[in-house]
This record gives sequence, C-alpha cells and structure tokens, in this order.
Amino acid sequence: MNSKCLATFSRHEDLCGMEKINELAELITRFAPKSGMAGTAVPRLSLIRANQPSAPVPAVYEASLCIIAQGSKRVSLADQSVVYDASSYLLVSVDLPLVGHVLEASPAAPYLCCKIDFDSTALAELLVKEGRASPSRDLPVLAAYPSDPDLIDAACRLVRLLNRPESITVLAPLIEREILYRLLTGPHGDTLRQMASVDSHLNQVSRAIATIRNHFQAQLRIEEIAAASGMSASSLHAHFKAITRMTPLEYQKQLRLQEARRIMLAGGANAGTAGFAVGYDSPSQFSREYRRLFGAPPRKDIDRLQATPSSAAAY
Repeated sequence: MNSKCLATFSRHEDLCGMEKINELAELITRFAPKSGMAGTAVPRLSLIRANQPSAPVPAVYEASLCIIAQGSKRVSLADQSVVYDASSYLLVSVDLPLVGHVLEASPAAPYLCCKIDFDSTALAELLVKEGRASPSRDLPVLAAYPSDPDLIDAACRLVRLLNRPESITVLAPLIEREILYRLLTGPHGDTLRQMASVDSHLNQVSRAIATIRNHFQAQLRIEEIAAASGMSASSLHAHFKAITRMTPLEYQKQLRLQEARRIMLAGGANAGTAGFAVGYDSPSQFSREYRRLFGAPPRKDIDRLQATPSSAAAY
C-alpha cells in the first residue's frame, strides 16, 4: 500500500472513530440523563455522567474497560497517574483502589463514560480456545491505550441493547465476548492472559482481593488471605503491594471506609453507626482514618458530597 493510500486509510479510520465516539456519547446521554454512575439492565455495564469537574474521589475500580465518549479523567494509583479521554480508553486488570478526578465536564458538554466489567468466565473460555501461554513477566495493571473504532463500535452495540431489553439475554454475552476478543488481540492481550492464568501473580492477587472484598468487615489474618490466594504470606504481601501499592490490610481498611461513606451518603446514618457497620470498634479511630483518606471528617465530607453530587462520581 503506497503512502497516499495509507494516508487515505488513516483518515477513514479517524472519521469512523469520531462517528462511533459521537454515537456512544448520544447513547450515554440518552440512558444516563443525571449525574452519577448508574447500573443498567445489561449485566456488567454501567454508564457514568458528570456535569462538572469533580474533586479527586477514592474508589475501588473493578477489573474493567472504561471508554470515555466526552470529557476527560485522571485516575491515580499511589504515585502513578493516567489521564484519558475520547482518544483513548482505560484498562484496569485487577480490582484497584484508585483516585478518580473528572477534569473536563460542563452542563453543555458533560463527562460521559461507559464502564464494562470483565466476565472472568467468558475470558477463561476464550483463552482456552486461543491456547496461548500467559507471559511470565509482570505487566501494567492500569494503563490507557489509543482508541480503537472496532472496540467503540462493539461498546455502542452493547449500550444500544438498552433500547431492546428483550434481546439483552441473548445478544449481550456475544458482544461482551467480542469486546474481550478485541482486547486479547490488542496491545494489552498479555495482560488479559495474566488475569485468567491460575498460576500468575495477578490472578493470585485477584483471589486475595476477592477474599478481602467478601469479608471486609471481619478481622482477617494475613494467613487466611494467603491461603485463599494460593501463596505464602510473604509472597502475597510482596506481590499484593507491588500490584495495588498497598498491603492487604491497608486495602481492607480502604474498603471499609468507602463502604461507610456509601452508607452515610445513601442512608443518612451517622458516623458511629456507619463505622460500626463496617467493622470499626472505635469511633475515634474511624473518624481519624476517614479524615486521612477523604480529607475531611465524616459529617463534613458527606455534607460536601450532598451539596455537589457530581463530586461523588468516582468513575
């Protein structure tokens, strides 16, 4: 293919990508008319809208694909930050405690994003058919990649199923598998292979995270978490911190505080009740650790969030 043909092909790809992004933005606008994150009738699909930039908000991001159709966002993991917008998409390959910060949004041009959580069973089935070995080296668990028109097209078709709820049961799994296939054949395929490889450190840490998330109110011992992950306590500690930038017990603490925040925001519970519900025995310890994570005491933080709902948009 000569240079003129390559340039023409590239412009065509760019136009297709812009058309698909615009379509995705229209779909999200239709099905997410209010600020915030909303689940949908399509399993594992969430739509996010913010009408103004947000304050940095800590949240646990599930292993997922996030595609922005309008606006931009910064996500941070300890000292690592990734900024992405409609020209790129975010891939999170393990449940991570991130800080999200909507950078560009306004009532006229809101931040619009669709989030697709990974179906681990479907991913494993695709990998069995593919028959390729997982790489032995550790790979990035948080990264942004250049936009892919085919991937955006599949996301549009997934969101569009909300117009035809009777088709969701049959068609949504097919589109999800297509999305996983396109990710597997893209620049991040090895990362997805590590996610599903039983003996990879990423998969073992994922099992540890699942144990913590399922029992975050309990007093967990590191030996229990290590046994669930299939690693020794020392190995778990090292690899868990390398991937999440925190220890297993620090991860549990963040889950507790985020759940307490959700309880207070949604149900009007006071700090003492919320702290006790997530496993804290000491109200003063709960308030101290809450302030350290969210930057304000519980009551002040909740009042701020209720006054500016878009600041609670973590995704």
